[in-house]
Amino acid sequence: MTAPRGGAASLLLALLCACATPPRPAVVPDPGGPIRVVRDSVAGVLDRALADSAFPGAIGVVGTRDGALTSYAVGRIDWAATAPAPDARTLWDLASLTKVVGMTTAMMQLVEQDRVELDAPVARYLPEFSGEGKDRVTIRHLLTHSSGLPSWRPLYKEAAAPDTAIAIVLATPLDTVPGARMVYSDLGAILLGKVVERVSGETLDAYLARHVFGPLGMTSTMYRPDPSLHDRVAPTEFDPWRQRHIRGEVHDENAFMLGGVSGHAGLFSTAADLTRFARMMLAGGMLDGVRVLRPSTIAQFTAVQDPGLSHRALGWETPSGQNSAGRAMSARAFGHTGFTGTSLWMDPERGAFVLLLTNRVNPSRQNTRIGLVRIALADAAIAALDAACPLSLPSP
Repeated sequence: MTAPRGGAASLLLALLCACATPPRPAVVPDPGGPIRVVRDSVAGVLDRALADSAFPGAIGVVGTRDGALTSYAVGRIDWAATAPAPDARTLWDLASLTKVVGMTTAMMQLVEQDRVELDAPVARYLPEFSGEGKDRVTIRHLLTHSSGLPSWRPLYKEAAAPDTAIAIVLATPLDTVPGARMVYSDLGAILLGKVVERVSGETLDAYLARHVFGPLGMTSTMYRPDPSLHDRVAPTEFDPWRQRHIRGEVHDENAFMLGGVSGHAGLFSTAADLTRFARMMLAGGMLDGVRVLRPSTIAQFTAVQDPGLSHRALGWETPSGQNSAGRAMSARAFGHTGFTGTSLWMDPERGAFVLLLTNRVNPSRQNTRIGLVRIALADAAIAALDAACPLSLPSP
């Protein structure tokens, strides 16, 4: 998969240069120059990663709020020689990108509508969430992973049905007092998904389809893809628990136990759809004349909440110098990763995003090369964008 046509890509890059902060000259670049640098930066990283067997297939996109500057795919969606190459329509299991693209976006809408209060106790919305210290756990604590809940527990082994699994999450005792430390918690994200359902009166998948993905034209973003779409799905792991190669159903075992729909995992999407999502976030919550979020809500949810505790925003991550944002994104950047090999980072200071979709867990989650690939892609993309839009120099 190659970059957009030179003229369109050049115009997008010119807009990026004109709108980025600090100011950059609004000069339409030569499509054979800067655009090629951006494309080659993505291609170099992904070609090397494929040669290193970091994944069977991947697609990377670098773009602005106005569209993709370049999109580059490598490999195949499975290791079989007959498997098709990935493209913008390939469906990828997003894993924990579900937390931000899905659940957090829903929470952003409910907060700005005054239907959820960030500093309200979780028990206001989920009275079943009770036990020692839980009366002090707030929605903000869950969104910043500082609730005191443990990171994870094997619900798929402990429960026989979704309702039982939710009851186990609700009854899980706190490990620490709320606000004492950051522990990345799938259990907290599962509870936030239930808050969305309780407040809205809709199932999480129905809410997101109606209020987020539908309005944004993200027609291929969904939980539980229909079997008719399975040929487009990149397979993930051979799961020892399910005793089959997973394709078209969520890789995360706990999400599978919850029926495939959860706040922490379960979404499938495409490079084309996630480009639309990133554009919306960079454009202050609006895409093609449709407003999904207010700019102030995006600013609120993407700001670090407690620098002394962690680099976490509300739902979103911010650059730490050691995470998948790499080392070149601005302090205003925000993003997230997914266990299956996905990541999305947006940098409002540059007006740009970097998207990576892979199925690195195919055939086994023991393949951990993706961490360095994410960093390399982010750093290479930002370096190329900065080279394409050099800072204005003062006159001598």
